Amino acid sequence: MEHRGMKKWRPFATMPEQYIGLQEMINKQAEVAQPVLTEEQMEQINFTLIEALHTNKQVYLTYYKQGQCITETGFIQFVDSLGDLFIFIDDVFELKNKMRLSDLIDVRLA
Repeated sequence: MEHRGMKKWRPFATMPEQYIGLQEMINKQAEVAQPVLTEEQMEQINFTLIEALHTNKQVYLTYYKQGQCITETGFIQFVDSLGDLFIFIDDVFELKNKMRLSDLIDVRLA
């Protein structure tokens, strides 16, 4: 009796492991590699950031974070090209966000 009971449960013992493996696979698929920008694209981003800073125009920022591309809207408050840093205030929470210029993929004036 006992032996049969054990056999009955054995297939389910591997379930969690398989499930975890599957989850990891799904997560990996969702991840994208950070796009590599050309010099020209970087200059364009810089130019747009500085323009947005001086005209106080709203921008759409697309940046790379933990395997995903995220787009936010906000206002640029500070740009330091040499220090690879800029600060933007997001629309939703009106919080200051410090960010690396090198994480940016795209910037467009709203």
